[in-house]
Amino acid sequence: MIYRVQRYVIFKNKGLFFLYSQLFFKYFGIVIKFFSLKEICILSVLFCSSSSFYIFVRQPLNHKCYMAKHINKLIMLFGLIFTIQTSSAQLGFSHEIGAFVGAVAFQSDFGVRNDFETNSGNTGIALGIVHYINFAYRADCNCYSTDTYFNDHFKLRSEISWNKTPLEHFGKWVDDARTSVDADKLRAHSGEAENWDIGMQLEYFPRSIRAFSAGAYSFAPFAAVGAHFVSFNPNVETTYGDGNILNNNNFYTPWDNVSEGDPFVSAESGSTWSVVASVGTRYKLTILSDLFVELRWQYYFDDFIDGLNHKLSSNKANDWNLWLNFGYIYYLD
Repeated sequence: MIYRVQRYVIFKNKGLFFLYSQLFFKYFGIVIKFFSLKEICILSVLFCSSSSFYIFVRQPLNHKCYMAKHINKLIMLFGLIFTIQTSSAQLGFSHEIGAFVGAVAFQSDFGVRNDFETNSGNTGIALGIVHYINFAYRADCNCYSTDTYFNDHFKLRSEISWNKTPLEHFGKWVDDARTSVDADKLRAHSGEAENWDIGMQLEYFPRSIRAFSAGAYSFAPFAAVGAHFVSFNPNVETTYGDGNILNNNNFYTPWDNVSEGDPFVSAESGSTWSVVASVGTRYKLTILSDLFVELRWQYYFDDFIDGLNHKLSSNKANDWNLWLNFGYIYYLD
C-alpha cells in the first residue's frame, strides 16, 4: 500500500533538492510515529513534472522490507547527499533527473570462474533513479557558469538503485555426465542476490558539456568512478537432503572440509561499501532530454552478497558484477 504524503510545487529557479532535503527530514519524523522502522520502506520521490514532486512512504503488509535493518545508515547517507545537493542549489547549479533499467551479470562464488555458461546464466535485472548536478549551467540566472575545464567536462551523479539476480551452479562440476553426490548437492543449491544501492559518481565528459547541451553534436561519451553504500539481502536454498541451509551436509563437501568451522552459506542481510566504474555515452534526444547507455563494473567489500563464501582456492575475490544500463535524463533548468 502506498500513501501520498504531500505534493509540493517548485517555483522556477528555487532548487528542487534544497526543498527536498528539508521536507524529507521534516516528514520522516512524522512518519516514524505511525509506522515501525521495521515496517517502513522508503523509496522517496516519484518525480511527476518539472514543477512538482511527491513524497511517498510504502508500508508492506505481508512481506519483509529488506532495507529496514540498515535504514539508519541509509538515512545518514541520504542526509549527506542532500547536504551536497542543497549547497549546489544555493550556488545556482542546474539539475538533471532520470531513470534507468538494465541487466546485471553477477560474478559470484556460484559456478565456475571465467565460464561463459556461468556468466550468461547468473544474470538479473536492475532499476534506478539518478540525479545530476550540472556545473556548466546556472539555474538562478538561466546562463552558463564560469567557463572552466571542470565545469565544462564534469557532472556529479547521485543514485538510488536496486538489482536482483537468481543464482545457480553452471559449468563442468554440474555437467550431466557427473553422477556423484557432490554434483547432486551443487545442482540442488540455488540462491539469489538482492541489493539496494545509494551512492555518488563523478562523471567525466571528454567533449564539451556546453556544446552538447546546445546540440552541437549528438553523442557525449563519458567515464565515471564513485562509491556506493549497499544493503544486501541474499537468499539461499537447497533441495538436497532435509533442505535445511544450516545443515552443512546438504552442501558441497569440499566447502565444509576447508571451512574450519566458519559458515560458508548465509541468508543474513547486511550492509557494505562498493566501488563503481562506468563507461558510456549520452545521446541528445531533445534540448532538454538525453538517452544514455552505460557499462558499469561494481566491486563489493564483502563476499556474502550472494549468500556463499567458501574457502577453496577458486574463491580469489569478493563478489562483483557488471551492469548494462539504458536510461533517460531530463534537464530541470
